Parts: sequence; structure tokens; C-alpha cells
Amino acid sequence: MAGDACDTAEQAAPTDMTGLLERIQQAGRRQDSVSLGTILDSVGRRSFAPFLLVAGLVTLAPLVGDIPGVPTLMAALVILSSVQLLVGRDHIWLPAWLLERRVSRARFVKATERMKRPARWIDHLLKQRLVRLTQPPAHLPVALTCLLIALAMPPMEMVPFTANGAGLALTLFALALLAKDGLMALLGYALTGGTLALVIVNLT
Repeated sequence: MAGDACDTAEQAAPTDMTGLLERIQQAGRRQDSVSLGTILDSVGRRSFAPFLLVAGLVTLAPLVGDIPGVPTLMAALVILSSVQLLVGRDHIWLPAWLLERRVSRARFVKATERMKRPARWIDHLLKQRLVRLTQPPAHLPVALTCLLIALAMPPMEMVPFTANGAGLALTLFALALLAKDGLMALLGYALTGGTLALVIVNLT
């Protein structure tokens, strides 16, 4: 049964933020705590965009992303998936220690419920435009930028609000790839530059 659910997720990856939230909520419905592996299995492991969106939303979520170490954990997820995309893998592998990281079901449900209303609002803004910025080979600079963001996320924990900026940038890139919306990619590049500049200024 678990394999069938995973296959279904692989065949019909979410195409917007609301769809992904609904999928990951179903994944944690019957567990006392929710593992990262369960969340990723629910959205499929053949697409880079859901990985980015999970990492971005977790980093942004007030009840989850503020936990010390969570931004660094999400950075590890983005680094591993970005590198595998860049080398041409079609199925993203992650180590067991990362997949087994868990959050309580109560915290998980509360955080995802809070995201539903902004998710619906954001989905109304998405449309196919500037699609060349989201299709191969344009996905490679997106992956490189996300890799750079992830490498900068551990020091971001020492600079207030910059980890949230990183989470928002990852979310924008994920939405760009999901909806083929190049404008979201441009906003992601701009936010990345601003966030990294803020980190450098505060750490020097």
C-alpha cells in the first residue's frame, strides 16, 4: 500500500502550493510525529520543485522554522537535492538520518493549517509566463542558486530574519518550477541577492 501511494505521488506531482500542502497534510494525518521521509514520499522524489517547496515552507513556518537547527536541516536537504539535479539524477536520494528527522504531529498540523490561506492567495498570482526561465537548461542556474542559498543558511541562523528570506527565496524558485512562472524565478534571484548581501554585511 505504501508503495502504491508513493507511485501515485510520483505520477501526479503537485503543481501549486495548495496542492502540495494538501498532499503533505495527508501524509501526517495518522502519525504521532511526522518524518521528513513521509513528507517527501507524499510529494514524490522525481521532481526537484517539491523538495524546494518543502524546504522553503518549513523554513518559513513560524512554528517549525524557528526551531534551532531546522534551517540547517533544510539546507542539507537542498544541498543534496541540488547537487543530484546538477549531475543529472532523475530520482533524488537522501540519507536515512535526514529522512528520519521528525516533528510532532500537533506542530506540523498547526503550521500547515496556517499556510493554507496565504497558499490560496499565492496560487492566484501564478501563471505561465517567461517560461524559458524555468525550463531546461534554465533549471540549472536555479539549482546553483538554491545550492548557494543552502550553503549560506547555517550562518543565517545568527542573523535575524535572514533564514526566513532564504526560505522565501526557495519557495519562489519552487513555485517558478511548479507553475512554469518565470516571474517567480526573477523574484527569487532578486531576493537571494538581497538576503545574501544582508548576511555578509552583518557578519563582517
